[in-house]
Amino acid sequence: MKELVVISGKGGAGKTSITASLVVLAGKSVIVDADVDAADMHLVLPLKETCKFPFEAGFAAVLDTSKCTECGYCREVCQFSAINEKYEIDHILCEGCGVCAHFCPSGAISMQLKTCGDWFVSETPFGTMMHARLFPGEESSGLLVSRLRQEARARAEAGAIDLCITDGPPGIGCPVIASITGASLVLAVAEPTISGIHDVKRVKELAGFFRIPVVLCINKSGLNPEIETEFRKWAAVNKVPVVGEIPYDSDVTAAMMAGKTIVQHSGGKPSRAISLLWEELKASLELGGV
Repeated sequence: MKELVVISGKGGAGKTSITASLVVLAGKSVIVDADVDAADMHLVLPLKETCKFPFEAGFAAVLDTSKCTECGYCREVCQFSAINEKYEIDHILCEGCGVCAHFCPSGAISMQLKTCGDWFVSETPFGTMMHARLFPGEESSGLLVSRLRQEARARAEAGAIDLCITDGPPGIGCPVIASITGASLVLAVAEPTISGIHDVKRVKELAGFFRIPVVLCINKSGLNPEIETEFRKWAAVNKVPVVGEIPYDSDVTAAMMAGKTIVQHSGGKPSRAISLLWEELKASLELGGV
């Protein structure tokens, strides 16, 4: 099975719009929306939720008031000021370190596994999708991304599906690392801006660390020819193939407003460019039969 992961180094570069169109062109794949902090693939890919699971990660302190003697020692040792004068634990401030439970002389505090969100299995017309919703303020998004990818791989193998397409999170932090580790190919999507070049350099460096090949798609091409020329020079020097250029076009916005993928909305320039991009990606992934 091959895994294509689409990332951008930051949000707002058009990564999800392009990924959703690639899913449509692939026809049959296992799909992962790994942007667990702000999943939005469902806005353009109709889906039917089939399973929902709690995502548990980390621990939270829980106080048994029947055992508490209000000695105040837990408040003294807590480095996060998570316990107030009424001995109520603020679970937003609590980091789950367990110091209070360890030192509580009456054993009134215990550490309990925390539910940080939900993850889902849904069906789309183009394959099964794994996606999630992390509760506001919760962390461990990298762990959640790994959980989604693990499930996606298992379902792909069970269904003899040879392609998994992942819409990666923005940035280059822990969730992105979790989304690309072990992938077959990373597609970096970037706009022709100074920050876009900077973002792609970061993506290249990150993927290089994990020895994952990177290819580049310039989105909104035509907006800044000088920067695009600089982009291509950098890509050539650093051996990053430019496999697609999606022109800036009102069709993209119209597709989003219609709640459709670009390739489904029209056969305009962006749609044709994404189709060419998909052919390049198939060749890079050696997916002749998809």
